[in-house]
Formats: sequence, structure tokens, C-alpha cells
Amino acid sequence: MDSKRRSRDFTPLAVRRSIGEVGDSASRWRRLRGLTQAQVAERAGVSLGVVRRLEAGEGGASLENVLRILRALGVARLVTDALDPFNSDIGRLRAEQELPERVRSKRLSADG
Repeated sequence: MDSKRRSRDFTPLAVRRSIGEVGDSASRWRRLRGLTQAQVAERAGVSLGVVRRLEAGEGGASLENVLRILRALGVARLVTDALDPFNSDIGRLRAEQELPERVRSKRLSADG
């Protein structure tokens, strides 16, 4: 079994679905902008193959390359805003709390 297939076999289904959804969305944004894959690749500073693989939902693209492509499409800010914890209900509820510098794992006692 080759390494590409092996890594795909260990990728959780939910992650594979998300990769496909990101690829589909990037493709739609590209077409809405009237850009070719080659134009996006050039603007993003990545190879055409990276754009093609992302849009095909193949995965393996680095986070940096995905963000470069999304920036070239003018939508990178949507992703960073979506990941901001203070744009969520939980984040807004805890906005006044000071975040710890480090989080240590909690030991569970035998009692639970």
C-alpha cells in the first residue's frame, strides 16, 4: 500500500468530508470571481497542482498554502473570523475571564 493511500485510510471521515467541503467552496469562490486555477495559483504563489488538489478535495495541502489560496480568492478573513473564539457564544460568555497561559491535563481520580 502506498503512503498516500495509507495516510488517507487513517484520516477520520469527518476530516475527509471537511477537506472536500473546503475544496468545493474554494472552487465556487474561484468561479464566482471569474478566475482560472492558474490565475489563483499565480496570485497565491503556489503551484497549479496545489490548487487542483485542494479543489478536488484530495487533502495534503499545508495550512499556509490553503490560506494563501483563500487570500488570493479574497476570503481568508472569513476563515480567520470563523475561528475566533470570541465570535462564538461560549467565547462571548467567557470574554471577561482571563485565559490561562497554560492548560494542564486534569488527573481523574479513581472515584471519577
